[in-house]
Amino acid sequence: MAAIATAEACDANAALLASGDLRALQPIFKIYGQRWMFSGPIVTLKVFEDNVLVRELLESKGEGRVLVIDGGGSMRCALVGGNLGQLAQNMGWNGIIVNGCIRDVDEINECDIGVRALASHPMKSNKKGMGEKHVLVNIGGIQIRDGEWLYGDSDGVLISKTELAI
Repeated sequence: MAAIATAEACDANAALLASGDLRALQPIFKIYGQRWMFSGPIVTLKVFEDNVLVRELLESKGEGRVLVIDGGGSMRCALVGGNLGQLAQNMGWNGIIVNGCIRDVDEINECDIGVRALASHPMKSNKKGMGEKHVLVNIGGIQIRDGEWLYGDSDGVLISKTELAI
Protein backbone atom coordinates (compact mmCIF):
# COMPACT_ATOMS: atom_id res chain seq x y z
CA MET A 1 0.00 0.00 0.00
CA ALA A 2 1.93 2.98 -1.31
CA ALA A 3 1.30 6.50 -0.11
CA ILE A 4 -0.63 8.52 -2.66
CA ALA A 5 -0.97 12.30 -2.59
CA THR A 6 -4.63 13.29 -2.60
CA ALA A 7 -4.18 15.98 -5.26
CA GLU A 8 -2.46 13.45 -7.54
CA ALA A 9 -5.20 10.93 -6.86
CA CYS A 10 -7.84 13.47 -7.88
CA ASP A 11 -5.96 14.45 -11.03
CA ALA A 12 -5.43 10.83 -12.08
CA ASN A 13 -8.95 9.63 -11.34
CA ALA A 14 -11.39 12.10 -12.89
CA ALA A 15 -13.76 9.29 -13.93
CA LEU A 16 -13.92 7.92 -10.36
CA LEU A 17 -14.64 11.42 -9.04
CA ALA A 18 -17.40 11.91 -11.61
CA SER A 19 -19.02 8.57 -10.75
CA GLY A 20 -18.81 9.12 -6.98
CA ASP A 21 -16.53 6.13 -6.50
CA LEU A 22 -13.91 8.61 -5.24
CA ARG A 23 -15.09 11.34 -2.86
CA ALA A 24 -13.39 14.17 -0.98
CA LEU A 25 -14.41 14.94 2.58
CA GLN A 26 -15.12 18.57 3.35
CA PRO A 27 -12.04 20.44 4.64
CA ILE A 28 -13.28 20.50 8.24
CA PHE A 29 -10.53 18.51 9.93
CA LYS A 30 -7.45 19.63 11.83
CA ILE A 31 -4.27 17.60 11.37
CA TYR A 32 -2.69 15.72 14.29
CA GLY A 33 -0.18 12.91 14.71
CA GLN A 34 3.17 12.41 13.02
CA ARG A 35 1.87 10.89 9.79
CA TRP A 36 0.74 13.71 7.56
CA MET A 37 0.18 11.25 4.70
CA PHE A 38 -1.56 7.95 5.38
CA SER A 39 -3.96 5.51 3.78
CA GLY A 40 -5.65 2.19 4.34
CA PRO A 41 -8.84 0.19 4.35
CA ILE A 42 -11.58 1.77 6.46
CA VAL A 43 -13.18 0.43 9.61
CA THR A 44 -16.29 2.45 10.50
CA LEU A 45 -17.69 3.27 13.90
CA LYS A 46 -20.71 5.33 14.90
CA VAL A 47 -20.79 6.62 18.49
CA PHE A 48 -21.96 9.70 20.35
CA GLU A 49 -19.92 11.07 23.25
CA ASP A 50 -18.90 7.51 24.22
CA ASN A 51 -15.53 5.95 23.38
CA VAL A 52 -15.79 2.39 24.76
CA LEU A 53 -16.12 0.94 21.24
CA VAL A 54 -13.27 3.17 20.03
CA ARG A 55 -10.95 1.50 22.53
CA GLU A 56 -12.35 -1.94 21.70
CA LEU A 57 -11.55 -1.53 17.99
CA LEU A 58 -8.13 0.03 18.58
CA GLU A 59 -7.21 -2.93 20.82
CA SER A 60 -7.51 -5.17 17.76
CA LYS A 61 -4.73 -5.51 15.18
CA GLY A 62 -4.84 -2.51 12.88
CA GLU A 63 -3.05 -4.16 9.97
CA GLY A 64 -2.64 -0.79 8.25
CA ARG A 65 -6.31 0.14 8.49
CA VAL A 66 -7.87 3.53 9.26
CA LEU A 67 -10.58 3.92 11.89
CA VAL A 68 -13.30 6.36 10.80
CA ILE A 69 -15.34 7.49 13.80
CA ASP A 70 -18.61 9.30 13.23
CA GLY A 71 -19.03 11.03 16.56
CA GLY A 72 -21.94 13.09 15.29
CA GLY A 73 -19.72 16.18 15.16
CA SER A 74 -20.03 16.61 18.94
CA MET A 75 -17.89 19.39 20.36
CA ARG A 76 -18.72 18.56 24.01
CA CYS A 77 -16.05 15.92 24.77
CA ALA A 78 -13.13 14.00 23.25
CA LEU A 79 -13.45 10.53 21.72
CA VAL A 80 -9.71 9.87 21.37
CA GLY A 81 -6.89 10.83 23.74
CA GLY A 82 -3.19 10.17 24.10
CA ASN A 83 -3.58 6.64 25.46
CA LEU A 84 -5.75 5.60 22.52
CA GLY A 85 -3.37 7.29 20.08
CA GLN A 86 -0.49 5.27 21.52
CA LEU A 87 -2.60 2.11 21.44
CA ALA A 88 -3.47 2.70 17.77
CA GLN A 89 0.21 3.15 16.92
CA ASN A 90 1.22 0.03 18.87
CA MET A 91 -1.50 -2.10 17.26
CA GLY A 92 -0.57 -1.12 13.69
CA TRP A 93 -3.34 1.31 12.74
CA ASN A 94 -2.36 3.85 10.06
CA GLY A 95 -4.83 6.52 11.09
CA ILE A 96 -7.95 7.74 12.83
CA ILE A 97 -10.57 10.15 11.51
CA VAL A 98 -12.82 11.66 14.18
CA ASN A 99 -16.01 13.52 13.31
CA GLY A 100 -15.74 14.99 16.78
CA CYS A 101 -12.94 15.94 19.18
CA ILE A 102 -9.69 14.53 20.51
CA ARG A 103 -7.67 15.49 23.58
CA ASP A 104 -4.07 15.14 24.78
CA VAL A 105 -2.96 16.81 21.55
CA ASP A 106 0.73 16.88 22.49
CA GLU A 107 0.67 13.14 23.20
CA ILE A 108 -1.19 12.37 19.97
CA ASN A 109 1.29 14.49 18.03
CA GLU A 110 4.04 12.18 19.33
CA CYS A 111 2.31 9.11 17.84
CA ASP A 112 3.34 7.66 14.48
CA ILE A 113 -0.19 7.66 13.06
CA GLY A 114 -2.31 10.09 11.10
CA VAL A 115 -5.15 11.71 13.03
CA ARG A 116 -7.80 14.09 11.77
CA ALA A 117 -10.44 15.61 14.06
CA LEU A 118 -12.71 18.63 14.16
CA ALA A 119 -11.02 20.09 17.26
CA SER A 120 -9.57 19.31 20.66
CA HIS A 121 -11.53 19.30 23.91
CA PRO A 122 -10.23 18.59 27.44
CA MET A 123 -13.24 16.57 28.68
CA LYS A 124 -13.31 12.79 28.36
CA SER A 125 -16.29 10.95 26.92
CA ASN A 126 -18.88 8.70 28.53
CA LYS A 127 -18.16 5.01 29.09
CA LYS A 128 -21.47 3.26 28.38
CA GLY A 129 -20.44 1.13 25.39
CA MET A 130 -23.10 2.58 23.12
CA GLY A 131 -22.60 2.69 19.35
CA GLU A 132 -22.36 0.63 16.19
CA LYS A 133 -19.34 -0.95 14.49
CA HIS A 134 -18.89 -1.65 10.77
CA VAL A 135 -21.89 0.45 9.68
CA LEU A 136 -22.51 3.07 7.01
CA VAL A 137 -21.53 6.50 8.38
CA ASN A 138 -22.11 9.96 6.99
CA ILE A 139 -19.56 12.72 7.55
CA GLY A 140 -20.26 16.12 6.07
CA GLY A 141 -22.70 14.66 3.54
CA ILE A 142 -20.30 11.95 2.38
CA GLN A 143 -21.30 8.34 2.94
CA ILE A 144 -18.48 6.06 4.05
CA ARG A 145 -18.67 2.27 4.09
CA ASP A 146 -16.66 -0.21 6.07
CA GLY A 147 -14.00 -1.69 3.76
CA GLU A 148 -13.62 1.33 1.48
CA TRP A 149 -10.21 3.04 1.25
CA LEU A 150 -9.10 6.31 2.83
CA TYR A 151 -6.26 8.54 1.64
CA GLY A 152 -5.23 11.51 3.76
CA ASP A 153 -2.52 14.14 3.51
CA SER A 154 -2.03 17.87 4.06
CA ASP A 155 -4.44 18.67 1.21
CA GLY A 156 -7.37 16.66 2.53
CA VAL A 157 -9.06 13.30 2.87
CA LEU A 158 -10.36 11.08 0.07
CA ILE A 159 -12.65 8.07 0.28
CA SER A 160 -12.48 5.48 -2.51
CA LYS A 161 -14.61 2.41 -3.14
CA THR A 162 -11.42 0.54 -4.08
CA GLU A 163 -7.68 0.80 -3.50
CA LEU A 164 -6.15 3.40 -5.82
CA ALA A 165 -3.05 3.02 -7.96
CA ILE A 166 -1.36 5.88 -9.79
